[in-house]
Amino acid sequence: MNKLFLSFLLLLTSVYGYSQIEKYPVFKECDTAIIAELEICFRNQVKNAVIAEFKIPENLKRDQYKASTNIVFLVDASGNFKVIYVNSPYKELKAEIERVFATLPTITPAKYNNHPIEMQFVFPLKIPLEDNTEEVITQKEVIVAETLPKQKEALTLAQAKTSLFPEHKSELQIPFTHAMYNAYDAYLNKADNSHTGVKPYLYNEVGEYVDLDALKNKVITPKSTWFGRKLLNEHMAYVQGNDFWFTFNPMVDLQLGKDSDDVNTYNNTRAIQINGGIGKKLNFSTSFYESQGRFANYVNEYAESIKPSGGNPAIIPGRGIAKRFNEDAYDYPVAEAYISYSPSSHFNFQFGNGKNFIGDGYRSLFLSDVASPYPYFKISTNFWKIKYTNFFMWMQDVRPELTVDGAYKQKYMAMHYLDWNVTKKFNIGLFETVIWDDANNRGFDINYINPLIFYSAVEFATGSRAGNTTLGLSLKYKMKVITLYSQLLLDDFRVSEMTSNNGWWANKFGAQFGVKYYNAFNVENLFLQVEFNAVRPYTYSHDELNYNFGHNNQPLAHLWGANFREAIGIMNYTKNRWFVNAKIVIGKKGLDFADGIDTKSYGGDIFADNDNRVSDYGNEIGQGNVANIFIGDLQLGYLVNPTTNLKLFGGLTYRKFDLAAPAKGFSDSNSTWVSFGLKTDVFNWYLDF
Repeated sequence: MNKLFLSFLLLLTSVYGYSQIEKYPVFKECDTAIIAELEICFRNQVKNAVIAEFKIPENLKRDQYKASTNIVFLVDASGNFKVIYVNSPYKELKAEIERVFATLPTITPAKYNNHPIEMQFVFPLKIPLEDNTEEVITQKEVIVAETLPKQKEALTLAQAKTSLFPEHKSELQIPFTHAMYNAYDAYLNKADNSHTGVKPYLYNEVGEYVDLDALKNKVITPKSTWFGRKLLNEHMAYVQGNDFWFTFNPMVDLQLGKDSDDVNTYNNTRAIQINGGIGKKLNFSTSFYESQGRFANYVNEYAESIKPSGGNPAIIPGRGIAKRFNEDAYDYPVAEAYISYSPSSHFNFQFGNGKNFIGDGYRSLFLSDVASPYPYFKISTNFWKIKYTNFFMWMQDVRPELTVDGAYKQKYMAMHYLDWNVTKKFNIGLFETVIWDDANNRGFDINYINPLIFYSAVEFATGSRAGNTTLGLSLKYKMKVITLYSQLLLDDFRVSEMTSNNGWWANKFGAQFGVKYYNAFNVENLFLQVEFNAVRPYTYSHDELNYNFGHNNQPLAHLWGANFREAIGIMNYTKNRWFVNAKIVIGKKGLDFADGIDTKSYGGDIFADNDNRVSDYGNEIGQGNVANIFIGDLQLGYLVNPTTNLKLFGGLTYRKFDLAAPAKGFSDSNSTWVSFGLKTDVFNWYLDF
């Protein structure tokens, strides 16, 4: 595997090197220079021309301003200069830079395969001007704008563009991490008709409201060497043509740490990711992770408590089935891939193996990304003020009681979510899902394929035991820098029993309320969030064991399952490439007992048979084996590469789990876990249970 990985990396790197820009833009003063000298000549001419014309604004002189300002500019295919972005809070400085660049002459543009192209650069301008002593122009991005004759019509010209960041214009998903999406939502929630209810987002969707190139340009570190650009700014390798492209990136998650139970923790993940596009409508992504790890004691205990049938020792939460590595660690490979196709601006179709998320909160009561990846087919429809999403998913139950001849029990899910912007500020989301299996050999029931049908009606028509339907409602209200959001989940209920307030067991529902505060207290890039979640006992469970709302022994909605309430506080802050993330979780959960005497279900385990309930009436949140939970998490780090989201980080997690009696997978403990490492941050990993 390692030899194959290295060979593939060398191959792509050599292809990348072969496909670089052939010739830099040429000033008149550089006409006699050979090709190898054009880069240096171009840099010096731009630097000299800018410094000669530049006049420092008066307010900067008064403030005795001393700093380096990154100027992102391009030379287009006609040889004209254009300023794209200036990293400075001074509008007078931006205006002066734009004026100076407007005075630069039209030059001979860069060329690729002897065709004129557009080429983008970063110029760090230092003030005072006499500090600009080095050659400081660096190539940031290359956008090839070739003019080629079509085969059918020699006089008809077509323009093809290549970019170091082609994913920004693609139908690919933006890797879903909460910290990254909070930054995007600050822009999306200012827009009149954006939709944030279904994640991951597509690049081209976000690109309508966010200048993704500009966000990266803010943190670009100018580097002239190939290694510096690859490590700090760009994809490792890319190949692009007139109607196709793909990028290649190695990924890592290398961590070391220790917890207060004297467990030496580590994670060693090596991965590859290949993204690409064919034409303008079809994109693809594939990722493969090879991992070994040992985690804090509470994570190891839980992972082994949800182990699958068949002899493997654990399921790593959020990742997948693990085999034993050495004597006390785990080996857990993960593969994810999908195809994304958009036949028009109104439709997107995806087929893949991965995760999805519905909601605006840190948690979701509808569909979360806390479980292992699963096969899915997704249809997204955008029109007017509505985004309508359909999911068709294939899940499995890996418990011994449902495993036959070594094969895990399969089940299916159909889900739809209607996201409607009622006004510019107010949004409503309607949710419905149904779970069924292959009872009576019906397989994937064609009744649920219709994307417009009401699943509860189909469930009734195909038999009262034919499936398990869940309904939901979400609300969101947007203000200038504050967003309020909520979810209401109904698994089962009876109006008469709900109004009587007698704790009937089948009144199964959950609620979420939250608020997000962007650029809090006028501090740029400071994000604050407060969220409250509560789910009644027996929600998401069923008396048919395969109809629970779970996959691979992990919940598909909230990480804690059911029978709990929690409050969450989150803070994210970034400054250039530095970041700090903090989180506090306080909650109460009711678990079952593991003493071998009391074998009843108290409603917290969604995989337990709810016919084995402790009582028909008098059920309330926190019943059973009560656990009071406090989790504090702090992470500090540095963004090494904004293109791949490679981060250097250090973290501290404190967890107090105050449990009344022993429970499966949990023990009464106080745990402090310190870790640090280098990781490509492309998915959420929830260890706050």
